[in-house]
Parts: sequence; C-alpha cells; structure tokens
Amino acid sequence: MTTTGIDARLERIGTDGTYVIVPMDHGITMGAVQGLKDIESTIDGITSGGADAVLTQKGIAPRVHENKNGKGYIVHLNGSTTIGPDESEKRMTGTVEEAVRVGADAVSFHINVGSDHEPDQITQLAGVTETAERFGMPVLAMAYARGPGVDPEDPEALGHAVRLAEELGADVVKTGYSGDAESFQHVVESTRLPVVIAGGSRGTDRETIEMVRGVMDAGGAGVSMGRSIFQHEDPEAIARAVAGVVHDDRSTDDALTNAGLTLEA
Repeated sequence: MTTTGIDARLERIGTDGTYVIVPMDHGITMGAVQGLKDIESTIDGITSGGADAVLTQKGIAPRVHENKNGKGYIVHLNGSTTIGPDESEKRMTGTVEEAVRVGADAVSFHINVGSDHEPDQITQLAGVTETAERFGMPVLAMAYARGPGVDPEDPEALGHAVRLAEELGADVVKTGYSGDAESFQHVVESTRLPVVIAGGSRGTDRETIEMVRGVMDAGGAGVSMGRSIFQHEDPEAIARAVAGVVHDDRSTDDALTNAGLTLEA
C-alpha cells in the first residue's frame, strides 16, 4: 500500500514512472572491479548521463552523496560473494532503519525464486516491506528466476517472480529479461508493479540498447542495470543512451547516436 512518503521517494529514484537505476553493490559480490575503485567518478558520470538513481551497500553511502548530482540513492539490504560457498544464498547486510540513517530514498532486496534459499528470502523480503512501509520507504525487489531446473529467461518463471514481489509488498520489481519484447510482455502483465530489467554482463552497446528498447516496447518501466553501465569505457555515454530510450522513447539508433556511441553491431 502506497503512502505519501513512498510516492514522494519513488519520484526521487525515477522520472515520470520510468527508471534508470545503476546498481553498484558488486563490490561485496565481486570485489573492486572495473568502475568501482574510483566509484565517485563513476557515480558522477552516470548521473550526469541521465541515470535516475544509484544503488550500493550501506557502507558506500559516504562516497555516493557528494557525487550523485542530486539524483536518487538506494541501499541494498542483502548480499553474497562469488568466492563463497553459494552465491545464491544472500544474507542480510542492512536494515531499513540503517538505510534511513545513511540518506537513502529507497531500499532493495534480492530474492532467487526457485532456489534452495527461496523460503528464507521470502520471509526476509516480507519483513523488509513491512518495516519499509512504516518508514514510508519504497522497496525495489530484485526477483530473479534462479534455481535447480529453472530457466532464468523463461517468461513463465519470470512472471512468477515478479508476481511474488507484488504479493510480498514491493513497490518496484527488477527481474531478468526473457530475450524479446513479445515474451517479456507476459512478465510485465503478471504484476501491476513497475517492472525493470537487469543488465547482466556487458554485451555490445547495440545489444544493450536493443534490450532496453525491447523492455520498453513490452510495457516495462526501465532498467536496473549495473555492469553494462558502470564497466563501460564511457559510463556517462552509455547511461545517456539507456536514458534516451527509457525517458525519451528514442529508437536504438537514435539513442546511440545522441550519446555519441557507434552504430556498429
């Protein structure tokens, strides 16, 4: 259930109901990879390029605020590492109250629907949304279809994941992309929440922007795209291209050209 506070804060992390969010919580998962060592410059570039909000773990908050150019800030509340025993077992790393204290406009939580850890993550996400509502804090649920025998691009599984996020009280939901606009329409229609997609590992600029175009054509609300943006040679340019599609409804070629990126495949 929305409140005045939730509505006001959603406006801080989006533009007219669309979202270009750049997660940079990968330092806990993968370490200080390209784009995250000098995270200050990266944040400055992507927010200058048109990103609506950046997302980190709570400890990075002091490095965010002076560099986000007045854009939104989301604190992620669970995590795991690639070198640990099971990357899909996300553990709580923060609370809604801590996010409030470090100046967040929203919180996010990752759940792997279909994994062995789904039961615990359902319970934890339900607790996060209950607390967040009391604080008037929006919740971005990162609801992925992941687990034994689960196809992470299956639109039925993705539709189940986004519906679960709505059922548990999230305000915006992020999930994987099914590969094309036609199949992704089922995912979008599975919930009344704004649906944004993950970017995953970097492809070509054209592949990235064509994927974003497909999401918007399917009725999606934008992206929550990390490595495809912050590991780019020019994070500001790729953020501008993504924002061109999400915010300005540009075509793939127009978005790439406007951002000064090559039109080559």
